[in-house]
Amino acid sequence: MKHFDAIIIGSGQAGVPLAKKLAQAGKKTAIIEKNNIGGTCINVGCTPTKAMVACARAVYQARKANELGVEIGQIKVNLKKIKGRKDEIVNSFRNGAQKGLETTKGLKIIFGEARFSAPKEITVTAQDGTEEKLTADWIFIDTGAKTVIPEVDGLESVDYLTSTSILDLEEIPEHLVVLGGNYIGLEFGQMFRRFGSKVTIIEKSKRIMSREDEDISDELSEILKGEGIDILTETHIAHIESEKKNHLIIDVKSGTKSDKIICSHVLIATGRAPQTEKLGLDLAGIKTDEKGYIVVNKKLETNVDGVFALGDVKGGPAFTHIAYNDYTIVYRNLIEKTNYSISNRPVPYCMFTDPQLGRIGLSENEAKEKGIKYKVAKLPMSQVARGIETNETLGVMKAIVDPDTKKILGASILAPEGGEIMSVLQLAIEGGITYDRIRYCVFAHPTYSESLNNLFMKIED
Repeated sequence: MKHFDAIIIGSGQAGVPLAKKLAQAGKKTAIIEKNNIGGTCINVGCTPTKAMVACARAVYQARKANELGVEIGQIKVNLKKIKGRKDEIVNSFRNGAQKGLETTKGLKIIFGEARFSAPKEITVTAQDGTEEKLTADWIFIDTGAKTVIPEVDGLESVDYLTSTSILDLEEIPEHLVVLGGNYIGLEFGQMFRRFGSKVTIIEKSKRIMSREDEDISDELSEILKGEGIDILTETHIAHIESEKKNHLIIDVKSGTKSDKIICSHVLIATGRAPQTEKLGLDLAGIKTDEKGYIVVNKKLETNVDGVFALGDVKGGPAFTHIAYNDYTIVYRNLIEKTNYSISNRPVPYCMFTDPQLGRIGLSENEAKEKGIKYKVAKLPMSQVARGIETNETLGVMKAIVDPDTKKILGASILAPEGGEIMSVLQLAIEGGITYDRIRYCVFAHPTYSESLNNLFMKIED
């Protein structure tokens, strides 16, 4: 039985840098990966999807070019070439991550599936079926999450797509039905609509992006509908089956109304669940919640001393940057003897529809629920000089502020480069810069961030 100072299970955006830093700190370290180095983000998440989103935006911009007096002519989309470009980027990132691990002294990569066989003991099963047992003083679980497949009558008998398998398509779907109206479903829905597919989004809630403020959700819904996407809300799939002509027949219900949709492809984007069922957590005495997420404290340690969980597998905000921050907290606390926790850390995020939706801090709904006194600043992108100049006038900037302290409580930026504009406000929040200072701050002209002047001028003091 081999003993290590530290074992990391999973090579995602927390696992890879943690393994390298622990080894560099003199710890004998092993990282175990059952598939590809890099986790969801590099292989089937952020990297490939944003590469393809860029291609879809190029198609959209080409179609809009005539509005700017640029005549392009016929536009052709080569999905096979788009996939090839995406694959090259993914392979480059993955190989770079793997090389970084391989060249780190004191770090061993083990390919295989890991499970606990006793407290602080890991059994790794290689692809050839051979097993080896490992022990460690510290164990870090970074196994991420996977697509939730909903219980839909007939779904098991059809060839549905997930956010992973849709990345391998080489032909544009004739009609793509997306089950789920949140980040993943909306990004893919808009992408394939721009590639040329007919797209229908089915959402069981009253509106898409139900966690966002209603006005933001409605604004984005109108933008997507303007591109020709059908959005069916308060709707669910009652039954699905294959038709002989390589088509799917979907029975949908909305209240008392029923209808049929005939499509070529269906994408499941109804949520994600933690990859914990094969870890043997019960043998290690590690607690999970009712959904299977590993329970951790504010310093990311489980109920078992020396065992930690990082990234999506522990629940909470499921974002790459949160997983990376998890690594920095654990590493600094263990090696540098700091006292960091996950309490009160900022949780920014950006959905890469076009326009992007960048979010930080409280939404208006959350401020209401907390009973916080607030004021709202809103500025439509149609009033933003940079947007008018670049023909990018869809969306809205929205911020929530405390009228007494003048602190910025949160922002929803549905705009071109919405994530970048949001980041400006995040820094203001982090630095305690009040909205009245931003109102008269000198920004470079003409930039999108300059319109934060006008955004906060909407508030009457």
